[in-house]
Amino acid sequence: MMLRKQMIGQPTAIKDAHTDVHWLNVSELATIELTSEDPRHPFDPVLEEGGDRGWRASEPGRQTVRLRFDKPQAIRRIRLRFTDRDHERSQEFVLRYGSASGDMREIVRQQWSFSPGGSTEEVEDYTVDLLDVTLLELEIDPDRGRNTLPATLAELLIY
Repeated sequence: MMLRKQMIGQPTAIKDAHTDVHWLNVSELATIELTSEDPRHPFDPVLEEGGDRGWRASEPGRQTVRLRFDKPQAIRRIRLRFTDRDHERSQEFVLRYGSASGDMREIVRQQWSFSPGGSTEEVEDYTVDLLDVTLLELEIDPDRGRNTLPATLAELLIY
């Protein structure tokens, strides 16, 4: 008996993770609100694909990053990239969005363990269907309540 098989496409998030996606130019569409910022590691490069110069908070502990859009946006994809090559730590982040009606809803809550000898990069790529988004909020707890390390973020891209 001959096995019948057919190749099917990969899921979109995997197939186009590193191709020409036209990410939104967030710096033209939103005001960025930060709880803190190390002047040597400003937030600006986080909105550019593929860079290694990321944002770092100026103090340890939980931090919040908000994108407050000038006009409501439709968002289809959110990509976050965190890197830490120096510290053994467990991180948790929460990603939320606010709509024009004023409601805040959680998109995802994720934990990750960094290890200099192993896991040094976390990439989260979410396909979403969000309409009328006026606010996107990322809350980062860089060492899950120990308050000894500053939060960092290498990339935040939206489509």
